[in-house]
Amino acid sequence: MASGVQSMRLCLRTLRRAPAPRKVGPRIHVTRRLFSSSLPQWSRVPKKAKKDRADELEEDNEDDDDVDMAEMERLFNSPDFKTSIRKQESIIGAADDILSEVQRTPRVIPNKSLWNDEEEDPELITEDRRDDKFNEDDIMSMAHGKLEEYREYREYARIAAWEMPLLSKLARPFEPPTAQQPLRFRYTSYMGEFHPAEHKVVVEFSPRDLPLTEAQQLKLKKLLGPRYNPETDVAKMSCEQFEHQAQNKRYLADLIGKLVTQAKDPSDMFEDVPLDLRHHTFKVKPKFPREWRMSEERRKFLDDTRQKSLLLDQAKEEAGVLINGKEKIEQSFIAFPPPRGQVLEHAMARSNRTPHRGRPQPQARRR
Repeated sequence: MASGVQSMRLCLRTLRRAPAPRKVGPRIHVTRRLFSSSLPQWSRVPKKAKKDRADELEEDNEDDDDVDMAEMERLFNSPDFKTSIRKQESIIGAADDILSEVQRTPRVIPNKSLWNDEEEDPELITEDRRDDKFNEDDIMSMAHGKLEEYREYREYARIAAWEMPLLSKLARPFEPPTAQQPLRFRYTSYMGEFHPAEHKVVVEFSPRDLPLTEAQQLKLKKLLGPRYNPETDVAKMSCEQFEHQAQNKRYLADLIGKLVTQAKDPSDMFEDVPLDLRHHTFKVKPKFPREWRMSEERRKFLDDTRQKSLLLDQAKEEAGVLINGKEKIEQSFIAFPPPRGQVLEHAMARSNRTPHRGRPQPQARRR
């Protein structure tokens, strides 16, 4: 019963008007003693004040015991009490939100360094997130990769079957370059992918294809230096210092134009300067001798020589002069038999290989 009365008393106190805040008096500063061997002590409360405080607590307890249950039940069922309870719950809910916001740990913004070491990478997976649960109703990732490979094959097969034949409409017959087109440019493409060597352009030309005289061609070869190949009589130059292929091509065309202009300059034809070909290494390719080639006359000569050799051997055999090597070896074994108690041994061949460590080497027997 005491616990029920205590809870009712707390509920009734919520309906009362909030008491006015207490007025806090000025703080009393206690003067500190400079030289003292004992601690400072507060003044003692008189016994009369303690007795008055105990009487007040007893009166409050007596008031709690004299509560009328019927009046309290009527108060609980009144609409004003229920309205006040709802307001109190709403105030407590709002206060909880405010307290949670206040008690939340503040986010410390790290100081950004030069390399942004503290910056979080959103694409980096730092923990295993098993969002999709495998329900044994799908194939593995390796099988999906194999299916993707087959899809790519089928896509290219469809392109070859349905789109490639349409390119025949755009085909043009080959036209060899004319005398007005002595320069041959070469480009490099990586099928839409970025590559640092994609903007490189190479040009090849022969000095004899240009409208120059013999002396002017010789001067142009001297100006080209190591870019000239004396075996193929072709000069090769390249450029990749610009971003686009068209810029590199224009640079090479202008450079060749300047070289041709200098080669046509009659003021100095470099007649006293020899053509330096030390940059090129001439590779000697051995050729099969012409005298060793098989011809009808040589084939007839070889047949006649073989026929004469066979006839000579037959004549020696009939005369008994032909030596048979197999019979000579057998006769030598009969003429010089091995001594008794001695068995012929095979001679051991020496090996050029380096012996392995730890493996004993065979030793020949000495007699």
